[in-house]
Amino acid sequence: MAVTDVNGGAVGTVTAVNGDVVTVKTDRLEANLPKASFTAHEGKLLVGMTRTELNAAIEKDKAAAEASLAVGAPIKGSAGATLGTIDAIDAEFLTLKLTSGKLVRLPRASVAGSADGALIGMTAAQLEAQVGGDAPAQ
Repeated sequence: MAVTDVNGGAVGTVTAVNGDVVTVKTDRLEANLPKASFTAHEGKLLVGMTRTELNAAIEKDKAAAEASLAVGAPIKGSAGATLGTIDAIDAEFLTLKLTSGKLVRLPRASVAGSADGALIGMTAAQLEAQVGGDAPAQ
């Protein structure tokens, strides 16, 4: 389905719908937007941004996500609590220094950068339970 701005300008095309999230492909990028961002009109979806504005917003979010994956940056768990900070980073792994002082080495792919900071899919309690003991997790 085509997505246009309120003036009829082409924004992109819907490539997927997953629950309340609509994926839109612009001329250069893909964005996941809430369904509430759209209004159906004459066989198209209207969104309150032009293609240029949407591309700029996506690029800004991507830059913020990359910046959140840096040594010293805080990292949050799935419940939103801060787990610690990024102690080291390379192409394959991140080492986290938990608030308890323990070091945890995780695959870089298990940590997501976002405009709201670095995130992992575990709560602090779940991560601490997996780490256990006094030795750094590998």
